[in-house]
Amino acid sequence: MTVLFWILGILAVPTLIFALWLAWVFLKELFHPSPDDDAEATEAAEAAQAAEELGLLPAERQNTDFAAPLPAEWTAVLTAVRGGDWRPAADLLAAIGRDWERRSALAYLLADRAAEEDAWLLAWEAERRDDPDAAVVRARSTVILAWKLRGAKTAQYTTREQAEGFHRTLVSAREEITRAAALNPDDPTPYIAEIWVALGLGYPNAEMDKLWAEISTRAPHHYEAHFSALQYWCAKWRGSSRLAFEFAERAAADAPLGSLLTALPLIAHFEHDESEDTAADNTPEMLARVEAALRDAAAADPSHPRLPELRHLLAFYLHLQDRNEAALEQFKLVDGHVNALPWRYRGDMAGHYCRVRNTVVQAVREAAPAPA
Repeated sequence: MTVLFWILGILAVPTLIFALWLAWVFLKELFHPSPDDDAEATEAAEAAQAAEELGLLPAERQNTDFAAPLPAEWTAVLTAVRGGDWRPAADLLAAIGRDWERRSALAYLLADRAAEEDAWLLAWEAERRDDPDAAVVRARSTVILAWKLRGAKTAQYTTREQAEGFHRTLVSAREEITRAAALNPDDPTPYIAEIWVALGLGYPNAEMDKLWAEISTRAPHHYEAHFSALQYWCAKWRGSSRLAFEFAERAAADAPLGSLLTALPLIAHFEHDESEDTAADNTPEMLARVEAALRDAAAADPSHPRLPELRHLLAFYLHLQDRNEAALEQFKLVDGHVNALPWRYRGDMAGHYCRVRNTVVQAVREAAPAPA
């Protein structure tokens, strides 16, 4: 037995030495960081300072709710519904009328509020029983509620209770979507909401094609509709890389300048790019996509509610293509609001945005000619 203890003791010595060495390395790095860490921290601080000197905001001051500031009247309406007053929302939706881009955007914001607390929407529905505006907000809010019940994690981390609530609520949303569509037959917004039902319930591709026909006859170049449909066609949901790119390229090619649909091929690339470097972002095809998107942004109505989303994508891909001066111009136009691709998928949305933006600022500064 004594011999066995001696053998075990001898074998334990190397393990103990290794453990002590790891502890020493950890403590050394903790209290005396390596020169590389010091250099990286210094460089990051200098880049952040350079961004601040340009009037760009630090991560803690970035708005993570929206891609851009909301129009003042929209902010006032959202404030009113938080206080229980639905009438300004009803008035504004009525005033927007057939501007389908703005109608769908505002309806989504109102629906998102209703998915959290809907007493104000219940009061609206009680007073105006067949109001198509209240109906479309209700339909959208039910779809949003379903996705909130599901949670943002992948299927393997979604509980049975979450999945059942998600499915049940999406099924109930279909009836509300049908009602909203019947009350305002020209409005594409209910059908746009149904895309997220199609995605969640797994409509077959042929059924999605029928749904898309309803939308495209009403609003053939609607940005939110195309963005939503592209998500359906992505490989991670109900399509594939091939189907997503075919949809994106076809939509971009058929759309007039200013519609912003040149964003779609960039989004399709972002959703399916698994490369570790920037080679895939610098192909002739990707260079052409970015050029097309720049022309599209320049031609768009400056007040288009989705224009900032394209600018965020442009800032990102211009940087990856080493066109940092052009990237910086886009960053200046969107800084302060970061809830957009490509930042949205990161837990540290504002931090990710600022790291890329500050890298661009530093690159532009370093490339500038020295003063005479």
